[in-house]
Amino acid sequence: MADRMARRRVKLYALNADRQWDDRGTGHVTSSYVERLKGMSLLVRAESDGSLLLESRIQADTAYQKQQGTLIVWSEGENFDLALSFQEKAGCDEIWEKICQVQGKDPSVDITQDIVEESEDERFDDVSDSNPWVELPPCEIGRLEDINEVISNCLHSPVRREKLAIALENEGYVKKLVSVFHTCEDLENMEGLHLLYEIFKNIFLLNKNALFEIMFADDTIFDIVGCLEYDPSSPYPKRHRQYLKSIAKFKEVIPIENSELLSKIHQTYRVQYIQDVVLPTPAVFEENMLSTLSSFIFFNKVEIVSLIQEDERFLSELFHQLGGDEDVPTEKRRDLVLFLKEFCTFSQTLQPTSREAFFKTLSSLGVLSALEITLGLDDAVIKAASIDILSYIVEFSPSMVREYMMQQQHKTEEEQYLLNIIIEQMVVDSDPEMGGAVQLMGILRILIDPENMMATVTKSERADFLAFFYKHSMHYLVAPLLSNTVGDEVGREDYPSAQLLALILELLAFCVEHHTYHIKNYIVQRDLLKRILVLMKSKHTFLVLSALRFMRKIIGLRDDFYNRHIINSNLFAPVVDAFVRNNGRYNLLDSAIIEMFEYIKVEDIKSLWMSIVEKFGEVLAQVDYVQTFHALRMRYEQHQDRLKDRDRSASLDGIGGVVRGTRYRRDVRDLDEEEEMWFNNDEEEIDESEPLLPSRDTSLAPVDKVEKENGASKMLGATGKQSLLLNNGNKDNNNSATTLSPEGNKSPVPARKKE
Repeated sequence: MADRMARRRVKLYALNADRQWDDRGTGHVTSSYVERLKGMSLLVRAESDGSLLLESRIQADTAYQKQQGTLIVWSEGENFDLALSFQEKAGCDEIWEKICQVQGKDPSVDITQDIVEESEDERFDDVSDSNPWVELPPCEIGRLEDINEVISNCLHSPVRREKLAIALENEGYVKKLVSVFHTCEDLENMEGLHLLYEIFKNIFLLNKNALFEIMFADDTIFDIVGCLEYDPSSPYPKRHRQYLKSIAKFKEVIPIENSELLSKIHQTYRVQYIQDVVLPTPAVFEENMLSTLSSFIFFNKVEIVSLIQEDERFLSELFHQLGGDEDVPTEKRRDLVLFLKEFCTFSQTLQPTSREAFFKTLSSLGVLSALEITLGLDDAVIKAASIDILSYIVEFSPSMVREYMMQQQHKTEEEQYLLNIIIEQMVVDSDPEMGGAVQLMGILRILIDPENMMATVTKSERADFLAFFYKHSMHYLVAPLLSNTVGDEVGREDYPSAQLLALILELLAFCVEHHTYHIKNYIVQRDLLKRILVLMKSKHTFLVLSALRFMRKIIGLRDDFYNRHIINSNLFAPVVDAFVRNNGRYNLLDSAIIEMFEYIKVEDIKSLWMSIVEKFGEVLAQVDYVQTFHALRMRYEQHQDRLKDRDRSASLDGIGGVVRGTRYRRDVRDLDEEEEMWFNNDEEEIDESEPLLPSRDTSLAPVDKVEKENGASKMLGATGKQSLLLNNGNKDNNNSATTLSPEGNKSPVPARKKE
């Protein structure tokens, strides 16, 4: 039973819109009658939970193809291709026999039906043709032109292509053509060699897997490559065979005992070379004319990865020599790293489920600890390949890498942390173009990106890893920045140092945008923004712009905490200094600085524009080619006027409030409402030094009215007025009085006379 289950174990693939095969899961396939579908059907149940992955009726007119002995491919509908990849050839043969039995076909065929996609005219031509096979001319040098014509004419009809492919396979025509090729090459018959090039190019366009298996066999593939060397459009034949045999050498860094695996590796490399180099540019072909060739390579790579992954001895030895064995020569270690890189590149053909299992296998074998060693080796090839491998792992599973990094906290030396090794290698990159540093910066960005961090009930990856990063690694990242801005002057001004600082600033800007209190506390506590703005003095404009961009990112957050820090530390000064040094030149720096001030104006960040005008208003007022600074000055003055008006109004309201208040005991010398009216209308005796009292009409009409109603009111009014004046001017007076607030205060407050 177990043996039967192993034979029926398959992977289900579906061809997506990009003509790539998507992995739909691993399960076991059976064939049985399904009542709902009214016929024999293929059923695939998931290996993990038994859920139904596929339920497909075997249609009488569907063309099923058997490829490479372990694949069955067919189409359901116009744009939905499916494939079953069997673990064992015996299982594939069993299901193939069931399919052929339903369709009444001989199981020896590799395709059960003609693929009918031609027009009505083509269908009529084919039906009227009583001969079911394409008749091929004798395979001779003198008939090569006729052979080429027959094959070319069949390319335009799907049915004829199918018949031609069957004829070529059944008659062993490929090997006959190879024999003719040897003869033509011995005779230096260039006309015949050019015809053979056209013939084999058209055979590739038939897009038939059965023919590919014949052409790519070990005893045939170099002859096929040889035929494709004689392109009629090229004055000289290419030297593809020489490259594959002599220049492109296969190295077994660790002996491969599996002969099937070894054969697949050789075949895949050569076929990939044919597709990428030997064949003409695919753009000259019809769409999807070489889709089967791509599928052939794809499934070969899947099989190679699976075979290597299952070989525990091979991988264990690989990682032992790669990371643990110190006696391994540099050249040998270089070959090991390059092999692992190629292995990871092949894994990109896997679908997410299979790729996850692949990287888990590498992790369990110690790939990350091995990379800690290889990243630090003084060998450019090893280092570049190690960065590529780490990039593959991080891009697919950053959480797995973060988990490994946090487990390193028990180490006594922070320099040994993988995260710090990555930062160190970014800092010491010797490449003039900083290619490795840029790639490592991308890896760091993925690792510290909260968007791909998970949070579970038991733990928060985001909180834990960011705390780890800021505690153990952030100081390594900013160390080059701090060491190069000592004493408010830029230290090293060489181009590589400037490039490195620009990369660090880009990463810090990412932290500002995506992290919260961690980076905020780090910037303020270490006065990091001030050190960054020292770089505004650099001779490298791109570095000046990087520093400015960092500050612009902070201002764009509109965070009061950051804004207060900028104001208190006077951090606009380096920006204004750079603006003045630029002297109005129409360049990117000028535009970027103006844009930052314009943003502050448009978003009305009050605390910032007030500070700018108060501290730098006179300098910026001289800039008249944009209206930004004039508008900021106008807004500031309007704000000041509103403050004055509000203070005047508040002062009057405060006086009236004291007089009219009912919540406290009325003093015999306090003003009543009528006295206040008289006081407010009689300004002739008020000192002009009191700016908060608005001018009023000096008419005494209200007082006259009071006199008519109460003869004693005038005397009381005079007494009240005198009392107020005494309270404002006499230091020895202990009575409560209203004190006018100085200009700038929001409102007057009741005050008592100091003793």
